Amino acid sequence: MARHQRIVILTGAGISAESGLGTFRDKDGLWTKYDLEEVATPQGFARNPAFVHEFYNARRRNLLEARPNPAHHALARLEREHPGRVLVVTQNVDDLHEKAGSRNLIHMHGELAKVRCAACESVRVWREDLSLEHVCAECSTKGRLRPHVVWFGEMPFAMSKIELALAACDLFVSIGTSGNVYPAAGFVQQVREGGRAHTVELNLEPSEGHTLFHEQVYGPASEVVPAYVERLLGA
Repeated sequence: MARHQRIVILTGAGISAESGLGTFRDKDGLWTKYDLEEVATPQGFARNPAFVHEFYNARRRNLLEARPNPAHHALARLEREHPGRVLVVTQNVDDLHEKAGSRNLIHMHGELAKVRCAACESVRVWREDLSLEHVCAECSTKGRLRPHVVWFGEMPFAMSKIELALAACDLFVSIGTSGNVYPAAGFVQQVREGGRAHTVELNLEPSEGHTLFHEQVYGPASEVVPAYVERLLGA
């Protein structure tokens, strides 16, 4: 019988960096090049929706070219081969986990390849550029489509489901996260307070909350994640 039966894995931008998708808070991250108040808040979108669409259109085009790296594939393999339950909770808005084969997956910050109508709240897959000229297919309202992503000041998705999974897990693994974006940064503390789960950080360098983890492994995600998954499957 496998040592761990309920595994929750939190992933952040660091797992996708080696696939050519930029991180946010590193010295060369997106938030050093853009004012997050202008491109990642409801207020910024209200002030200049065309500019915000331009920002996300560029990211969406970049995503179309991106491919999963060995870290994504390793997590998909863990889900397929582990006899227990494996849930990936990602802060990323890319679809690289899906492309690698992960199925038990929560996008807590939304999905770049989808749009949402601010008028009727319908959500649909969207892989092309988005502008104020587009019309919602559900309610026929023009100019109200927005990226289906969680902006600063908005509530992440599926928090109730995530909370239940954290409370029940016996292994919590954090991969490629800075540890300073809440509520995800608080997940390890929640798990530790429960007292049942082993906690592991797999990261390029120590996160802000690295001392809260029982175990830390540092290095490129494409190296440390497959090695850790191999350990779990061999346990």
